[in-house]
Amino acid sequence: MYSLKNTTHIMKLLSSDIKNNVLQSMITILDRERQNIIAANKKDLDAFNRDDQALYDRLVVNEAKVDGMIQAVREVMAQDDPVGQTISDMTLDSGLQITNKTAPFGTILIIYESRPDVTIEAAVLAFKANNKILLKGGKEAINSNLILEQCWHEALESNGLSKDWIRLLHLKREETQEFLRNPSEPLDLIVPRGGERLIKFVKDHASCAVLISGRGNNFLYVSEDADWEKAVKVIVNAKTDKISGCNALDKVLINKNIPNYEDKLKDLQKVLQGVNVTIVTDDNVAKVLPNETTIDNEDTWYEEFLALKIVLAEVASTDEAITMINKYSGGHSAAIITENKDTAALFMEQIDSAAVYHNASTRFTDGGQMGVGAELAISTDKLHHRGPLGLKQLVTNKYYVFGDGHVRV
Repeated sequence: MYSLKNTTHIMKLLSSDIKNNVLQSMITILDRERQNIIAANKKDLDAFNRDDQALYDRLVVNEAKVDGMIQAVREVMAQDDPVGQTISDMTLDSGLQITNKTAPFGTILIIYESRPDVTIEAAVLAFKANNKILLKGGKEAINSNLILEQCWHEALESNGLSKDWIRLLHLKREETQEFLRNPSEPLDLIVPRGGERLIKFVKDHASCAVLISGRGNNFLYVSEDADWEKAVKVIVNAKTDKISGCNALDKVLINKNIPNYEDKLKDLQKVLQGVNVTIVTDDNVAKVLPNETTIDNEDTWYEEFLALKIVLAEVASTDEAITMINKYSGGHSAAIITENKDTAALFMEQIDSAAVYHNASTRFTDGGQMGVGAELAISTDKLHHRGPLGLKQLVTNKYYVFGDGHVRV
């Protein structure tokens, strides 16, 4: 097992200039090493079983992906330092001065599958927020992650810092399980990025706080007052733009009172077939689209597909749609298509998801698309933050209390 016993738990506070110098070095190194990074990634791709297309898509590193890594580092470098920001400052009647400031978490462990770009995005965010980060990537991306770790270590050491700030954990499944139970150093936060099995594995074995980056299984509701052209456009984008994304669409609920309901179902069927999406229906929609597969197990409602597959189902009201979404969805993203602002407001207030949309694709649940910048994950937890975990969300807080011999009586 990889030992971390000689590393420190709380890393010293670094100045913004030092941190930005490391990030500037990293930009130069990534650009210099891009062909070696792509070559290392090719080893991973060649060894990968392509039966899981979504996982394969996440694994790919090409010129555009390297450009994206560089851009992520550049954007984080340009953001204000999130550490030491004053949240509140007051002087009480007792004379005590109470100042609340942002502070680093300490040590963050992120566990993720495939996606080598997480090795860049997670590390740049954690480091800029003055956290140490331990990266547990999947074995399918080992060659890609190793060269990216080398890049980070060069950037750190060339600026006089220890490579302990950012490092990969080279642990097998059983070793990871033991590390979660009995870490060789204190961990402050664990973020599992992956499917249900990974999340359950971490929650079952972790001995510190776990922030869930949950499954997608996102829903879209087409109300009786919807603009049908908008609905079709948004459904196609949300489903097909990136099937491997946790913000991709899986379930569509259509209000049966929409004008020309059956014709519109058939129209949507034709459009989805034209973009190679497999359709699964509930029993009611099956009466209109009899040649499609029907749901035969309630588990399907809970499933995140990560594939060109979608469920079309009928509802009788907005209330029914809200109830179904809150029961089955992953709490990630949900959308309503309607021209009625009151209906939209009701839906958005009552849906229990990290992001809710009116007349827009769920594909926008992304740090870069929502103005957050690079993200560590999309949190579906409610503590300490929900939605994209950007730079500002990778800090906790600390109270500074100033007195003059004060005692409590």
